[in-house]
Amino acid sequence: MTCLTLLGAAPGLAHALVERLDDSTSPSAQVRAQGNDNAPVTAPATAQGAASTVVRIAFGRVHYRLATARYMGRQARIYYVLPMAIPGLRSPAGLQVSWRTNGLFAAGSGRPGDRVPVWSGTVRDAWITEALDLTWQVDAREVRLSRGMPLGFEAYFEIETLP
Repeated sequence: MTCLTLLGAAPGLAHALVERLDDSTSPSAQVRAQGNDNAPVTAPATAQGAASTVVRIAFGRVHYRLATARYMGRQARIYYVLPMAIPGLRSPAGLQVSWRTNGLFAAGSGRPGDRVPVWSGTVRDAWITEALDLTWQVDAREVRLSRGMPLGFEAYFEIETLP
C-alpha cells in the first residue's frame, strides 16, 4: 500500500485548508513609515545618552474588513501574515511589528516572514472587522532606502479552516 493510500484511509489525518482572506474592502491595506502624518517617530536614547539605532513608529489604528461569508459555520483560525520581503529592509531582524486590538483578535508581535495566530473559533458572520493599533520598532542599521522610497509593506490575513 502506498503512503498516499495510507493517508487517505486514515481518519483524522485530513489537512486543514489555508487561504488568503479577502480584505479588499479594508480602508487601508498599505502601511508606510514615511509620508504618514499619523506616524510619529521617536528615537530613544541609550544609557550613555547617545542616540539609539532603534526607531519606534506608532501608526495608530489600521482598520481591516475581512470577507468571511464562505467560511460561515466552520471552525477556523485566522493568522496575521507579515511579508518576508520588504523593500529597503536588509534583514527580518531589522523590524519588529507589534499590535493591540479592540478585543476580537489577539494582540501580538512578529517579524517579516511570520504568520501569527490572532483568532480562533467558529465563523459566525459574513464580515469580520477589527482595528489593529500598529507599532514598528525599526533598527536603522538594517534599512537601506533609495531617496524618496518609504519603508512599507502590505500585511494580510490567512484563514485556516479545520476539518
